[in-house]
Amino acid sequence: MNLPSLRQLRFLVALDDELHFSRAAERCFVTQSTLSSGLKELEDLLGAPVAERTKRSVMMTPLGRDLADRARGVLADVGEMVELAQREAGTLRGPLRLGSIPTIGPFLFPRLMPRLRRDFPELRLYLREELTESLIDGLRAGRLDVILIALPFDIGDLASESLFMDGYQLASAPEHPLAGPDPVHGADLDDETLLLLERGHCLQRHALAAFPESHARQDESFAATSLATLIAMVEEGVGITLLPQLVIDAGAARHAEIALTPLEGAWPREVILAWRKSSARAEDFAVLAEILREERARLGGDAR
Repeated sequence: MNLPSLRQLRFLVALDDELHFSRAAERCFVTQSTLSSGLKELEDLLGAPVAERTKRSVMMTPLGRDLADRARGVLADVGEMVELAQREAGTLRGPLRLGSIPTIGPFLFPRLMPRLRRDFPELRLYLREELTESLIDGLRAGRLDVILIALPFDIGDLASESLFMDGYQLASAPEHPLAGPDPVHGADLDDETLLLLERGHCLQRHALAAFPESHARQDESFAATSLATLIAMVEEGVGITLLPQLVIDAGAARHAEIALTPLEGAWPREVILAWRKSSARAEDFAVLAEILREERARLGGDAR
């Protein structure tokens, strides 16, 4: 019996996720023609189409969706076979695909990489920045090995290890009434609107939940795609926002002319490392978690 190749299964999963040939090809690091040819070969092997194609859209057939779900499990199982072999070969060796949300990775990875290169020279680390839901989907599908995310967020049956609690400070223009040495309480924000990241970023939800009893609301006329944009808007006096302590300790706002004011009683987000319970590299992830804690501690703040 002729069987599909792992490459064809990767192409199938990417197309099911993206519903776009160009994006699916980019995700698989191949040309669009290579991806199309691979999927055509898969359809010829199966004797049935996996997708309906028009000039403007792609729609998976019922068979294609079912096969893509099964392919995710196959790819995850094969990845775990490789992980098992790597674990036997030693700690943090071989390829490791680490995903992170954009409000954590850029502020820890620059400190993490030099240490990993020094202490684990045989490790090949591949970094991805995506939103939380995409990271969890990628982890379950075997596209990623381990992810760096923040709670509260429903992670289902994933294994995880807590790294540190990350609080906030209020960022405002220096002349704003709330700027100053005295801590800000939730009630102080009742009449305020916050500049926040666009929906889909967990930090957007976390910031609104930092003071559950407060009536602070999001400025619906504006949403940023990055923390750098938020900081620039605050500096121009457009509004105020909450910045995670990790971001502040990493120096992201160091050269901005903004005021940072302590927050009293704000609920912090919990930064964790998560992986599949079936992964054979749990010991590797425990080592990585400890390194991340230590590097966070060197930045300062409430690190465990």
